[in-house]
Amino acid sequence: MSEPAIVVDNVSKRFLLQQDRASSLKELFTTRRDRNPERGFWAVRDVSLEIPTGTTFGLIGHNGSGKSTLLRLMAGIHQPTRGSITSRGRISALLELGSGFHPDLTGRENIYLNGAMLGLSRKDMHRNLDRIVEFSGLEAFIDQPVKVYSSGMYVRLGFAVAVHVEPEILLVDEVMAVGDEEFQRRCLEHMYGLRRDGVTIVFVSHSLGLVESICEQAAWLDHGRLLEMGPASEVCNSYLDRVNSEENQRRTAEMIERDAERTVEVVGEHTGSGEVRVFHIDYLNPGIERIPHFTTGQPGRMRLWYDAAETVESPVITVDVFHENGSHIFGGTTQGQIDTGVVAPGQGFIDFVMEDVRLTPGHYFVGVEVTDRDGLHTLDKCKRLIDLKVVGANSLRGLTVSGGEFYPLEAHHVDSL
Repeated sequence: MSEPAIVVDNVSKRFLLQQDRASSLKELFTTRRDRNPERGFWAVRDVSLEIPTGTTFGLIGHNGSGKSTLLRLMAGIHQPTRGSITSRGRISALLELGSGFHPDLTGRENIYLNGAMLGLSRKDMHRNLDRIVEFSGLEAFIDQPVKVYSSGMYVRLGFAVAVHVEPEILLVDEVMAVGDEEFQRRCLEHMYGLRRDGVTIVFVSHSLGLVESICEQAAWLDHGRLLEMGPASEVCNSYLDRVNSEENQRRTAEMIERDAERTVEVVGEHTGSGEVRVFHIDYLNPGIERIPHFTTGQPGRMRLWYDAAETVESPVITVDVFHENGSHIFGGTTQGQIDTGVVAPGQGFIDFVMEDVRLTPGHYFVGVEVTDRDGLHTLDKCKRLIDLKVVGANSLRGLTVSGGEFYPLEAHHVDSL
């Protein structure tokens, strides 16, 4: 079994905050012993991992999780505050825009400069020069100072150099996101080629799909600590579950706090002749108890209360659910489903139910229309009757899935609320 390409042994990295720095030579010598070693910012804490030779390895985590710092520690740009990192093989790194480039030198001169920094001779770099320039697509600009390059041109040249200096270990931060789509495709194809050649690749990215497609293994960092390491697909799924759970908890807490157990009243503008008018709505759970919102995947019931000014025979009642952006999602109607019967003057209600609420968490609104039995005469219509809140696990894709519909139950006519 071959030795691992990179061994990270209980590594921590602390950066001094501005107030931790000595402001004078006297302070440097007189207060050093009084300084608290725990002050400052710990970007990486107690991380240990091994990256097998020839493996493509991903580092994932939120902004500030420590993944880019860990990559720089592997590259030798930073030194660990504690612990040690051992690597076996020539390292080539593409970490940030302009890293390793002198702005006043031309692209061609910077190619040779980068090679020298990696310990390659001018002869070695001359042998690879044409391939580097061709891959970068910068033939027309290669003899211009790189300070006039755009960010995309920096990435093109940097990546071309990094992958054509015969690295044994390639470290790549998420700088490829700057390049155009065609260049990103070429970069990925070349990285697949390096992987087939047995090059060890460590890749930092916020794109979980990219990590899953490129990497065999991955590590998840959170606030500088290693939370999980293993097959890339499993680690990415764990990270995504955490992100979705935290986002859902945040959104649910915000909606519940904002909407607090209040009954939703009709606030929209009504049109129609007014013989029957919907004036109130309740959200109900299966126990027919009022609730402030629906939950994704759980049963939902809307109870529409109406007031009839005169006798109406078999009115048709329709509800429609819209996303807050105005997009129509689905609805339900009594037409062809049930006969509402003769509605006498007075008040009553009709329930619309859904056994499995097929809406993703978010804000929606409900519109209502009441017509005569033939649908030719509008008795009441309100485009935005009530606001509808949906909370729960965001496991559906988009706003909903096909098949969503509220079904009407028998109408009940009462004298009063």
